[in-house]
Amino acid sequence: MSKQKKFILQENEIPTQWYNILADMPNKPLPPIHPGTHQPLGWEDLAHIFPTECCKQELDTEHAWIDIPEEVLEKYKYYRATPLVRAYALEKAIGTPAHIYFKNESTNPLGSHKINSALAQCYYAKQEGTTNVTTETGAGQWGAALSYAASVFGLEAAVYQVKISMLQKPYRSSIMRTFGAAVTGSPSMSTRAGKDIITKNPNHMGSLGTAISEAVELATTTPNCKYTLGSVLNHVALHQSIIGLEAEKQMAMAGEYPDTVIACFGGGSNFGGIAFPFMRHNILDGKKTEFIAAEPESCPKLTRGKFEYDFGDEAGYTPLLPMFTIGHNFKPANIHAGGLRYHGAGMIVSQLIKDNMMHGVDIPQLETFEAGILFARTEGIIPAPESSHAIAATIREAKKCIETGEEKVILFNLSGHGLIDMTAYDQYINGDLMNYQVSDEEIAKNLKDVPQV
Repeated sequence: MSKQKKFILQENEIPTQWYNILADMPNKPLPPIHPGTHQPLGWEDLAHIFPTECCKQELDTEHAWIDIPEEVLEKYKYYRATPLVRAYALEKAIGTPAHIYFKNESTNPLGSHKINSALAQCYYAKQEGTTNVTTETGAGQWGAALSYAASVFGLEAAVYQVKISMLQKPYRSSIMRTFGAAVTGSPSMSTRAGKDIITKNPNHMGSLGTAISEAVELATTTPNCKYTLGSVLNHVALHQSIIGLEAEKQMAMAGEYPDTVIACFGGGSNFGGIAFPFMRHNILDGKKTEFIAAEPESCPKLTRGKFEYDFGDEAGYTPLLPMFTIGHNFKPANIHAGGLRYHGAGMIVSQLIKDNMMHGVDIPQLETFEAGILFARTEGIIPAPESSHAIAATIREAKKCIETGEEKVILFNLSGHGLIDMTAYDQYINGDLMNYQVSDEEIAKNLKDVPQV
């Protein structure tokens, strides 16, 4: 067990505002556009899908600080602040002079960072009189968080879970049902989008793109129902900024400041959550912190994708979003990091990559599990397969410091624990997992289906 050193904020030190990086970005992201007219969309155009306040936050480029509603803040106090931890034992195992810190978002009852935005979105939905919410989920962390948040605010929840993830992690479906949500494997025969996908490919095991299509269709065809999203969009990263704002205070308690900030990357929620509050100091104060997003080698939109306007879902129900994408029809490999199997990057992150303010790295599946087991054996926490991508990238950076002798300060986000992912660890230990690589030809084929704007 690690000789850990934890830095924990008092309740009255929890941030009372979220940070909106859109207001400070030197180059704003291009706007979402209507897929038919190719005209920019205003918040009013999105309000038939999302809660109204979330739509306003999505396109807010003026206000850097947005008040956290009192009722949401009170719910945050049930589990926040989360600890910042110095990982001495991991440092020793690697043999690095680097100082490694991690923000432990796995300590809340839902087990991941996703609850930070779920509470906010359900609060806003309830405030405008919505009775039902619907969503998609991959590994199930977002679905579990949304199901709980819906129960807190007295909403009915329907969750479409990616079919392969439902099979790999059946207990996450059980968690959602325990909180009262209706859970359906995607693609399903319950929506027009699902039927079309299954007709085209009867053995389709699902993707986040398919699940989003079904959830959006349900939201737009059900009275008094709104769609909620666990990643990708700007307002989700806004709500998650509480992670980095806490970490900023905690790093000051430790007397250090990160040279490198790392998080795993699916659509960008936990990455933006920890990175954007620190990135504002690069933008406004001339800091030189490096920001690294760790994605799966099997779903490499940051490292091998193309910047295009693309749909956020497979059926083409969403607005067109300016993003690094490998195509909305991309069918990802059945890796265990189900939360990272998404074809595109959020608009903010895509613009930041264009502006060379951050970069991505792709990590093979076996390397992530090797890193996860090392972390478990040194720090005593079994990480989610998604989080193990961040750990693997951290280990890479820490090993570079062995060669250079630099005492870099590395901060990564432990976005969730892996206690419901033990089947994946069993398969790794038994030698039954493999790496998956995507060919250039496959990416090029999928990019042909991206709308021409």
